Amino acid sequence: MAPAPDAASTVDWNTLDDDAFRIEVRTWLQANCPEQVRFPAGRMHWDECRDWWGRLYRQGWIAPAWPRALGGMGLEPVKQIIMLEEFERHGCGRTPDQGITQVGPVIIRYGTPAQQAYYLPKTLSGEAIWCQGYSEPNAGSDLASLQTSAVLDGDDYVINGSKIWTTLGMDATHMYVLVRTERSAKKQQGISFLLLDMKTPGITVRTIRNIAGDDEFCQVFFDDVRTPATNLVGTPNQGWTIAKSLLGFERLGIGSPRRPQQGFARLEKLARARGLFDDAVFMDRFTALRLDLADLSATYEGFVDQVRRGEPLGADVSILKIWATEAMQRIAELMLEAGDEYGALAGEVDVDQVALNVLAPFYSSRPGPIYGGSNEIQRNILAKAVLELPQ
Repeated sequence: MAPAPDAASTVDWNTLDDDAFRIEVRTWLQANCPEQVRFPAGRMHWDECRDWWGRLYRQGWIAPAWPRALGGMGLEPVKQIIMLEEFERHGCGRTPDQGITQVGPVIIRYGTPAQQAYYLPKTLSGEAIWCQGYSEPNAGSDLASLQTSAVLDGDDYVINGSKIWTTLGMDATHMYVLVRTERSAKKQQGISFLLLDMKTPGITVRTIRNIAGDDEFCQVFFDDVRTPATNLVGTPNQGWTIAKSLLGFERLGIGSPRRPQQGFARLEKLARARGLFDDAVFMDRFTALRLDLADLSATYEGFVDQVRRGEPLGADVSILKIWATEAMQRIAELMLEAGDEYGALAGEVDVDQVALNVLAPFYSSRPGPIYGGSNEIQRNILAKAVLELPQ
């Protein structure tokens, strides 16, 4: 467990004007963000970023959106965006942060005082690293069809089934998992939300390699796994309501401009190395992508503001997920074209005396329109719930 945060965690950063806050963040990142976590080729594992997490935690910067009373920064929306922009500027890689961005806000909103007191400090410090137990082999985009069961037996729930595409499940100490607790109810109404220690007997984690050959995903099997009934979040069979809330947070996270802007920074670096800013056709496409990212950032800021006001995210948040993941694909595809022969080489290569991994963004962008609910499903949600189009 990392040492407790220093006095920086007690600072009310909202009292600084925006320019002063930006300078504060930029200066600190320049001095403290390790070179090895800047512009990583893919998702970082816990052993690659543990030290970076610890530095953020001791600075009191691990949870910008959480209330200050619970260990967060309590940042107003514009300062959250400033912080995001500065992290992007420095290429700070994403940590295994599902506890901060997803289950943490759920526990804050739906958890008992005992759950908040136990899990939130561990999540902040990095003692509890979370993974998501949602998708199953036959329940991906149609998540409400999940079959992993949890039966109440005395003071415990007994879980059987499996989850798949569990991001960084091999690194996680805990899982938040959707389980079926009532088979006679409608499928959305018989689901509950449980918290689970990954060291519990009966859990088997099997690694899945992604298209780039990296260990990023897992399948997790449950064989009579027992978790205390006190780890139920909310009430029995309330899981679908909680899941929709969390999916809103997830789509907000997936829709963050951070990842596509990091990809865009790589594209800009490649273009400068190859002298492509003198090519009018390239500049047209490059400028279009820059404008796409500016619009994405503005839309994202609006949803962050909504969260800070305590308002639930509506179905319209799905636009962020579509926009961000497809923008990332367009950036990666232009990078392959701009890289010419270097786009066929795996790993870091010397592009006109500049070290770049040209192929990695293409590989990492391919799953984006699928995970977190496929973009086709997101478009259906927007059509039905926002545009009110007929079925």
